[in-house]
Amino acid sequence: MQPISIVATVLNEVQDIGSLVSSLLQQTPPAAEIIVVDGGSTDGTWELLVEAARKHNNLLPIRDESCNLKRCPGPVSRGRNVAIAAAHSQIIACADAGCSYAPDWLVRLTAPIVAAKAEYALGGTCLDLADPTAWDIASAPFLGVKFSADELSKSCTARSMAFTKDLWQRIGGFPESVLLGEDTLFDLKARSLTPPAFVGYAKAVYRPQNTLLSACHQLARYAISDGILGVRRVRLVRNATRCLLQLGAVLSLPWTVYPFLLILAMQFWLAFHADWRFVGRAGPHALLARFLFSVLVPWIIAVNQIRGIFNKKNPTNRQNG
Repeated sequence: MQPISIVATVLNEVQDIGSLVSSLLQQTPPAAEIIVVDGGSTDGTWELLVEAARKHNNLLPIRDESCNLKRCPGPVSRGRNVAIAAAHSQIIACADAGCSYAPDWLVRLTAPIVAAKAEYALGGTCLDLADPTAWDIASAPFLGVKFSADELSKSCTARSMAFTKDLWQRIGGFPESVLLGEDTLFDLKARSLTPPAFVGYAKAVYRPQNTLLSACHQLARYAISDGILGVRRVRLVRNATRCLLQLGAVLSLPWTVYPFLLILAMQFWLAFHADWRFVGRAGPHALLARFLFSVLVPWIIAVNQIRGIFNKKNPTNRQNG
């Protein structure tokens, strides 16, 4: 097997760094190197990385405090670029804090590149079903997260992404001018140069442990970023239209109930048509949470994407306080 480097960037991820690193070290066959760039953690993350590196020769932690929102508008991108520049392999796989990876994740994700059938491969994300919250289940499809490793995914998330170092160089690296949506911009440039391979059973296993507030906040941050970057305008129009239809149906109630019933039926279909069997098995709390969240989705996306278009101000993140 050709040597492969895994890259990740972290900042104040002490709760998640253990599961991330241990799952990457358990890849079979192992990665030639696992490069983790720390942007200046103060919560013990860096110390855990250094301790793990003493036991594993293929783990290379790099501390680079320029990979921090206080010093760079795109610290995640900068961290990835620092890691990739330091990598000795010509095949790069991206991983992310907050996720863990099956032992065959790396070999599956990079198989099309190793076989010279692609320069770029995407694995997607699936929800950790060990103990998901009702809001994890409610928000998953709206955040591009699948429920099973075998579900088809065309997500461009850098939680599970692989490419050649040559392609990364031709693209110009990950864009260091944006905090969120950097993988979307990278993906758009990559697809303009080469078609991606969509790989089954190569998903990052994601454990967000969302509440209603945190799920809404995450979706809002993505929408603001889309507005700043000027991408996904069709999604903005679609969700703004849904908002107007919902509002019109409510305002028409004094005269007729039919528009409201029609919108209600459409809302049930939008909330449950893709995965109603799974959500139904999760119980009544998950069903109610999914319906409520699906009602909020168009408003969160439309309002915040418009905010991003006009405000052009990147949201901060919890790691940078």
